[in-house]
Amino acid sequence: MKKAYLVHGWDGTPDNWWFPWLTHELEKLDFKVISLDMPDSKIPRMKTWLSHAAKEIHSDKDTIFIGHSIGCQTIMRHLANTNQKAKACFFVAGWFTLDLHLDTEESKEIAKPWLENNIDFNKLKNNCSKFTVFLSIDDPVVPLKENKELFEKNLNAKVIIEKGKGHYDSDMIIPSLLNEIKLLK
Repeated sequence: MKKAYLVHGWDGTPDNWWFPWLTHELEKLDFKVISLDMPDSKIPRMKTWLSHAAKEIHSDKDTIFIGHSIGCQTIMRHLANTNQKAKACFFVAGWFTLDLHLDTEESKEIAKPWLENNIDFNKLKNNCSKFTVFLSIDDPVVPLKENKELFEKNLNAKVIIEKGKGHYDSDMIIPSLLNEIKLLK
């Protein structure tokens, strides 16, 4: 059976923004959807999130992953630290660098390990070979140029650049994401 794991971002839940819409659309495509409820999403500590992912995710070659923001980091690090496979990963507002205008010292401390601890890209690409990233030119948090280049360099990712999506943290729908998922064979 086809499975799709959804991993929300910082201060998110499986029930906000575009996740309910995408869950419904994936179910129409016969995916079993597992939308992870990440612990303490207001303070997304890397060790805690990766531990939770390790307990909850059981993927195989027919599994896809969809992440938002720090959820993309969680997916990449999970696949790079396990022997689990995936058919494809879709990253919405994914990042390797951030515009660190984070408003508090606590926010900067939370982001620091995600930004400074390397990902084993060779292992990640061994466990999944298809990556698609959605970035918006008006994202106030994710610098477009640097992240586009890093996703292309590190993962040979297909990068789709959109306008007017911000950080993709509203109740919008993302037709481009659904279209890319439908293109999987």
